[in-house]
Amino acid sequence: MSKKIIFMGTPQYATVILQELIKNEYEIIALFTQEDKKVGRKQIITAPHIKQYILDNNINIPIFQPKNLKEAGMKEIISSLNPDFIIVAAYGQILPQVILDIAPCINLHASLLPKYRGASPIQECLLNNDSYTGVTAMNMEAGLDSGDILALKYLKIEGFMDVEYLFDKLSYIAASLTIEILQNYSIINPKKQNSSQVSFCGKIKKEDGQVSFNNASQLISKYKAYRFWPGLFLQSGFKLKQIELNENTSSNKNGKILEINKNNIIVGCKIGSIKLIRVQQVSKKEVSATDYVRGSRLSIGDIIT
Repeated sequence: MSKKIIFMGTPQYATVILQELIKNEYEIIALFTQEDKKVGRKQIITAPHIKQYILDNNINIPIFQPKNLKEAGMKEIISSLNPDFIIVAAYGQILPQVILDIAPCINLHASLLPKYRGASPIQECLLNNDSYTGVTAMNMEAGLDSGDILALKYLKIEGFMDVEYLFDKLSYIAASLTIEILQNYSIINPKKQNSSQVSFCGKIKKEDGQVSFNNASQLISKYKAYRFWPGLFLQSGFKLKQIELNENTSSNKNGKILEINKNNIIVGCKIGSIKLIRVQQVSKKEVSATDYVRGSRLSIGDIIT
């Protein structure tokens, strides 16, 4: 008999897990996702990725988008669906205890818990230059990502991996892990998290993307973590759209142009230097860094601010 599942998730990471559940013929009786939001300069009302996927593929799953799961009637709606499991993946809301009590709630968190509890674990592992990341399946409780661990899967972080790559890779790892957990849930012995190793990460804010030419290695780590959003920009609003590490040992004046090449310019940091490949001035289109310095009549020795 197929297990009845309520799925709670919002971005593409969650969509990939939902696809795997459908592929394995689990009965998805409802989707809970975030509200549609205004996106971009034109503030276009945009559905969450997972909702759009269901609509685009004409999948017959009831969709709920409560502003808050504590809203009147939410407990009754979820109880009436009589789920065997509630699967949660990057939903973006805390589940109140009255929901947690309805059925086993399993969260697929994109870190190796207890490391990086919270909203931005993938970005945090890149900011800290971790060697490994992964996905943790856990039984949910009232605390933030503090539930007992059902299983973990590891991923070695290679130098070329950025936030977009890790989101994609970890979503497929999470999808596979979800099926394994559901198939073996009755025989799994959950393990308590090690409280001495707990760390947290919060929601990323726009201002987190502001950087300076201080440390080349740290700048690259931020680029890998934030290139999708909020991007990297100087205090002036000048955006660093595409960069690469040049080296991390030299000592330079912050923002000094060291070389102007065909496909990039070399910019000095207090420690190290970077290859600046594409940039965007305030209220202008994105261009190559070489075109930018030529158009702005900048030369070797000038400072980018």
